[in-house]
Order: sequence, then C-alpha cells, then structure tokens
Amino acid sequence: MTEFGVGTYTRNIVRALGRLDSESKYFLIGPPQKVAEIGPLPPNFHTVPLLGNDATIKSYFDYRAILKRLSCDLVHIPHLFWLPRNLPCPYVMTVHDVLDHMYRAREQSGFKRSLHFYLTHRALKGAARIFAVSNFTKSEVEKLFAIPAARIEVVYNAIDERFLRGHASEADRQLLAERYLVNHPFLLYTGRISPHKNVVRIIEAFSALKAELEKEALFPGLKLIVIGDELSKHPDLRRTVIRSRMQNDVRFLGFVPIEVLRIFYDAAKIFVFPSLYEGFGLPPLEAMAHGTPVVTSNTSSLPEVVGNAAVLVNPENVFEIMRALHRVLVDQQLRDKLKARGYEQAKRFSWDAAARQILRVYHEVSEKPPARQLADEPSVSRAVNS
Repeated sequence: MTEFGVGTYTRNIVRALGRLDSESKYFLIGPPQKVAEIGPLPPNFHTVPLLGNDATIKSYFDYRAILKRLSCDLVHIPHLFWLPRNLPCPYVMTVHDVLDHMYRAREQSGFKRSLHFYLTHRALKGAARIFAVSNFTKSEVEKLFAIPAARIEVVYNAIDERFLRGHASEADRQLLAERYLVNHPFLLYTGRISPHKNVVRIIEAFSALKAELEKEALFPGLKLIVIGDELSKHPDLRRTVIRSRMQNDVRFLGFVPIEVLRIFYDAAKIFVFPSLYEGFGLPPLEAMAHGTPVVTSNTSSLPEVVGNAAVLVNPENVFEIMRALHRVLVDQQLRDKLKARGYEQAKRFSWDAAARQILRVYHEVSEKPPARQLADEPSVSRAVNS
C-alpha cells in the first residue's frame, strides 16, 4: 500500500473480502504497519511481514521465497507493476490507470520509456486476469498493451465507508472555523497535486468567476480551497495565484485526514474536479455522498463514474469551467437536482460488490470453487500484496 490511492483500494477490498469469505486462507504480505491500517480481520487472514521498497531485487527474491514457503494458489497484486515477476503461482493484478505511460512518461528518456513499457507489457501478459477499475481503464489497457478484452474484468472502486457517516454537525463546522479559519463560502478541490489534475486551470477559472460575481454583487467572500499533497513541488500553482491576484482568496491546506476531509466536502458550495485524466476518479463520488454539487471533466473515466449527477466540462477550457461553476452557484434548482442525483450515484458503487466479482475470479483462476459449495474441496490460499 505504497500510494494513497492504492492503499485506499487495498484496505477496502481486504475489509470486504473479510466480510464475505471465511473459507479461504489469506496472507497479507507487506509492512505490518500498513496491514494494521486495515483494522480487525477474521482469523483466516494472516499478516506476513515484508519490509523495504518492493522495486528492489532483494525485495523481489524475498517476496518469491515467501510465496513458495506459503504454497499459495494465487497472488493478487493491487497495482500495475513493471518489474518482471516469475512467481511460483498464478497472479491477478489491478490496474488503476496507465498514467505512467502517458503524462509521466514524458519525464523519462526514450530508452527508459521503452524499457518501462516492455516490462509492463510482459507483466500484464503474464497475469491470469486483470481487474480494471473502469471501462475507460480497460479500453486503455486493451489499446496500449494489446491485451485481449476477455482477460480484463471491470471492477469498480467505491468510496471509503468513513465518507458515509451523515452530514457535518454544527460542532464540525466550528472545527473548520477554529482549526482551519474557514468561516466563509468556498469551492473545493481535493486530490493529488500533479499536472494532469489541472489545478492551474481551476485557479484561473476561479479568478474569472470572482470577477463575474463581483459585477453581480454575489458571494463577495467566496474562496477556493485546495486540499492535496506535495504543494511545494509545484511552484506554478503559487505563481498562478499571484498572476491572478487571488492571494487572499485561494488557500492551500496540504494533507487533511479523512475525518476532517468529510466536513470540507459537506461544507463546500461546489466540488470542482476538471482532471485531464482519471483511471476512476473517487473524489467526485466522495463529494456526492455529502450532497455537494460536482463540476468535473467530460473526458477519461469521469463521465462513466458520475453519470448524470454532475455538470461536465471540457477540462482544457477555462471559461467553460468558470461558466459551469457560476451556473451551479446561482441556480438553486440545478443544485437541488445535482444533490439528489449525487446521493443515488454514490450508492451505485460498493466495495462488497467489487469483492464478490474479485472472489469469483479468484475461484476461476485457481480452479477451486468456494469451500462452502463443495465441502470436500480443499480451501484456497491467497496472497495479497500490501
């Protein structure tokens, strides 16, 4: 669970498997502190410590030795990897996106890019089955790596259960006012801070929106709050704020724990997420679960994820983003419609439903049906790479 997105996925899938499958034996291989973040699990789940960076040769051999010792029937690797895996049993793999072969690939030399692509292709070809988190991601894997569609199963993500704990109370809003000095209406962006997330255009659209609202004498205290990591690595965001003269109206908060993030979602006027590329895109669903209207992109997986419950925009057009934000701010009828649709859309995605699909594939690949169906069948042992 090295990355935030992969960690969220692994934690929730393992918890769901724990609720649904008491027959198979599971080994959670990874740093014990990361496994501990999953919380209590039934007795058929066991932690197997594996420390260090999983991209090293030593870690690779340690991992193989663990799988041999455990005599696993199947391994589930919860993210796209590229190091060659000559594992002693079949493996399935989850692909969240192929971003490393698109936007991020531009940062590599031609040789590194080609080697990375070749090794990733080998890893995908070697998988007994691939889980793609959206139809969009499935089509990207098919097109980019020529993997047959029949070997790719679409298994949707869902939101963390902590986002489903009702609306923010008065005490919650007081916490925002006292700890974060937020006592004014605001638009919200949450997520990673990287070029494909399009945060520069959010700031530019917000600047244009403020000028428009000033003419109409509406929402004079409106702010933009950006919650995300690694802000220091992106000085272009600060430069955009200064160029737009938005120093007093745009706030960067860095990392915020989920318990507080849910209050921000709940209190926001609009959640704005015009990302250029998403393999799935959880934040819009998290906002919808709180009844917050969403403005997001009409590209990649986002239309598939948000359905008819958000306002979709061309993420490369700053004025289209601005006009959508303005409309959602001032049109109460539209806000009410988005709120009702958003609740329904967020409910369509479930970790238990995802785990049921994954369990079916586990049984197909290992060719061992569930023990509860065939009592005399030996139980299946599975390893999950944490």
